[in-house]
Amino acid sequence: MTIQGNTTTAAGSAASTADRIPKQTLGQDDFLKLLTVQLSKQDPLKPMDDTAFMGQMAQFTALEQSSQMSREMTALRGDLARQASYNLIGREVVVETADGEITGLVESVSQTSAGAKISIAGQLYPSSSVTRVAAATPAQPQS
Repeated sequence: MTIQGNTTTAAGSAASTADRIPKQTLGQDDFLKLLTVQLSKQDPLKPMDDTAFMGQMAQFTALEQSSQMSREMTALRGDLARQASYNLIGREVVVETADGEITGLVESVSQTSAGAKISIAGQLYPSSSVTRVAAATPAQPQS
């Protein structure tokens, strides 16, 4: 019997280590692979009960739909937060900061990876720090 030598470079060991990290969740493809193995390994004299098979399929479908709904709700929540931020433009708001409260007119809204930020007098504040919103007070005419 011949045994071949095995050499590994630093890049090769990193790739093989990454391949060994197990996934934390099972997807539809994983479920179908497991089902195929289960069906191929079952005892022909005692086949799997149809109701158990249908139950597994129904549970997997419900889980997949629940995951999709969760993703859609997360996207919807983000859209609603952005819309609420846009509605603050031109309104007077009170923003809670580490130094106290800031009151001012919202000039613009910027979207960042951390969420929506409102601009008051050129300074950006998280829209989540708004504690009060009021209609903008009209400018008093100068006499």
